[in-house]
Amino acid sequence: MATVAALATISLFIGVAELDAFILFASRIPRTVALVLAGAAFAITGLIMQLLVRNRFVEPGTTGATDAASLALLIVLLFSPGLDLWAKAILGAVGALVGVCGFLLLARRIPARSSVLVPIVGILYAGVIGAATMFIAYRSDMLQELLSWGVGDFSGILRGRYEILYFAAAAALVAWIAADRFTVAGLGDDTARGLGLDTRAVMGLGVMIIAVVTGILMVVTGALPFLGLIAPNIVSRLIGDNMRRAVPLVALLGASIVLLCDIIGRIVRFPFELPISIVMGVLGGVVFLWLLLGTAKPVDAPRPARRRRTLSTKAGVS
Repeated sequence: MATVAALATISLFIGVAELDAFILFASRIPRTVALVLAGAAFAITGLIMQLLVRNRFVEPGTTGATDAASLALLIVLLFSPGLDLWAKAILGAVGALVGVCGFLLLARRIPARSSVLVPIVGILYAGVIGAATMFIAYRSDMLQELLSWGVGDFSGILRGRYEILYFAAAAALVAWIAADRFTVAGLGDDTARGLGLDTRAVMGLGVMIIAVVTGILMVVTGALPFLGLIAPNIVSRLIGDNMRRAVPLVALLGASIVLLCDIIGRIVRFPFELPISIVMGVLGGVVFLWLLLGTAKPVDAPRPARRRRTLSTKAGVS
C-alpha cells in the first residue's frame, strides 16, 4: 500500500510544466486514479484466468480476449461509430466474452495439459483473431483506430472519461468475494465437484469478470501487455495459490507496475511520453523470461548402468 501511494504521488506531479487546480482535478488526478484502477483490475483478471485454466502462463492478452474485444470494437466503429463510451464498453465486453469462451473450448480439447502447450494454443488463437481484425481494419482504412486500442496509453484520460473504470474495479472486487470458490475450482473439475462446488457457475462468473474488465479497459486505456501474467506469478511464488490472500496483493502489485511503467514512459524522453504498453512490454517480457527460466528444471544426465555383481557361495558355506 505504501509503495502504491508513493508511486501515485510521483506520477501525480512528474512531467508537468504548469500545475494549477484545473489541470490537477481535470487531468492529473483522473489519470492517476485510472492507472491504479486499471492495473489492479487487469492483474486480477490474469489471476482468475490462470486458476480457471490451471496454467501459470495465460492471461487475457494471450488467450484471445483482448483481440476479440478489438474485433468487436472495430465492427462497432464500422456500423455505428456514434455510440457512446458505455455502449462501446458493453460491446467490447461481449467480444471479450466470446473470445474467452472460444479459448476455454480449445483448452479443453488439448489432450495433454502441458504448461507450454496451452499458452502456445492461446497465442495462436489470439493471432488468428488479430490477423482477421487487422485485415478488416486495413480494408476499411481504420488501422489508426485499431492501433489506439492495441497500444495502452493514459495520455488521453480526462475527467468524465475514466469513471467507467470503477465498474471494472467492482468486477474485480467480486473476484475477491468469491475467492474461495475460485481456489477450489483451481484444484480441478473432479476435486471441485467432490467438494460440492458448482464448477459451471464458478467458471461462468470468472469468464464474466474477465470479459467486463477487458472490454472496459480496451475502450478506455487500451491493452496492457503481460500485466495479468507477471503480477499473479510473482505473488504466487511468495504466498502460494490461496486466492483470498492473493487478490489484494495482486491488485497492489498490478497497480504498482502500471504506475512505475507510466513514470518511466514520461521521463525517458521528457517532455515527450512513451505509451505505457511499450514500457510494460519490455519490462513484462523480461519478467516473463525470468519466470520461464525459473520454472524450467534441468534434466539430469543419464547415469551409466551398474553391473550386477553375482555373489557365488562357496561350497560348505551357507
